[in-house]
Amino acid sequence: MAIGLLAVLQLVPWGEVISNAPKVLERAKKLWNTVANQSQPEEVPPVDIPSALSPEAQSIIKLQAQLAATEAAVADLRGQMLTSSELIQVLADQNAQLIKHVETNRVRILWLAGGLAVMSGVAVVSLAILLLR
Repeated sequence: MAIGLLAVLQLVPWGEVISNAPKVLERAKKLWNTVANQSQPEEVPPVDIPSALSPEAQSIIKLQAQLAATEAAVADLRGQMLTSSELIQVLADQNAQLIKHVETNRVRILWLAGGLAVMSGVAVVSLAILLLR
């Protein structure tokens, strides 16, 4: 089993994996820095509300400030989502390449096993013929 795994690992296009590694690393660091640099959700900064306004107007001003903070948070999350999507796309492309190569290797191993079975059968028949003479 270890020999088969070693053979499969030798056939992986490590050149492509290694050449794509810096891109994956760069995007992962960018995503990590974006997420790590974020603190807890920001509190809505206090808004100077003139006391001469009616309570309804004061509530509307507070709600507008909260809405602006929420929109900023949503925009930030959208940026993180795009960065994550790019990273996931790169990883998915690499995964697809690896799967394609593993499938190719699986088919080759089946052909080799079939060839080995045929060669073994020929060897057994040849040995039987030689022993019966």
